[in-house]
Amino acid sequence: MSEDLRLILFDVDGTLADSQAAITGAFATSFAAQDLPVPSRDDILSIVGLSLPVAVHQLAPRLEAARVEAVVEGYKTAYMTARQAAGAGHTPLFPGAQEVLEALNAVPEYLLGVATGKSKRGLDALISAHALSCFVTQQVADHHPSKPHPSMVTTAMAETGVTAAQTVMIGDTSYDIDMGRAAGVTTIAVAWGYHPAEQLGADYLIREFAELPSLLRDIWKG
Repeated sequence: MSEDLRLILFDVDGTLADSQAAITGAFATSFAAQDLPVPSRDDILSIVGLSLPVAVHQLAPRLEAARVEAVVEGYKTAYMTARQAAGAGHTPLFPGAQEVLEALNAVPEYLLGVATGKSKRGLDALISAHALSCFVTQQVADHHPSKPHPSMVTTAMAETGVTAAQTVMIGDTSYDIDMGRAAGVTTIAVAWGYHPAEQLGADYLIREFAELPSLLRDIWKG
C-alpha cells in the first residue's frame, strides 16, 4: 500500500453524467414492451445506481424472474439504440465535470476511478463519447454485487494499492454513500443528482464541481 497515492472514485449516472432522460426513456420502453405499467420518473430515478436486475425488482417487486430478465434485456437494447442515435448528447456530462477531471488527473498523487451500476459496455461507450481517458480503475455492475455492497470500492483500492484512509467515494445516491461507508472510505455527496443530497449522510457535500479540488486538498492536507 502506498501512503503517497490518493484514490478518487466517482459514481457515473447522476454524478458525472446527466443520464436521467436516457435512463427514464429506456425504462419506459422496456416496461411498455412487456405490457407493464411504466414507473413514474421519480420512481425510476430513485433506483439509479443499482444493478439492473435489482433495479427492476425494486420497481416491480411482484414480477416473476423471467419477466424481470425480459425488462432488463429490453432496457439494454433501448438504451443502446438511443445512444447510437444520439452520440455524446445521449448522456452529457454535468457542468464542470470534464474540467475538474482533467485538473485532478494532472495531480501526480491522485488516481481517478469509477464505481458504477453501468455495464462495462455502457461505461466504455460513455468514456469514448467524452474522451475520458483518466480512469485507472473501472468497477462496473458486470463484475460486482449491486451497490451498496462495498465490493466495487474495495476492489478499486486493491487494484491501485491505496488505503481506505486515502480514498474518497463521490456520488449522488444513498447507494453510493452507503457503499463508500461500508468500505470505510470518506464519502462526498453531490447536490445535483437523483437523491436529496442533504439526506444521504455523507461526510461532505459539494454543490458544484468546482468545489471538489479544494475540498480534496482540505481532506488530505498535512
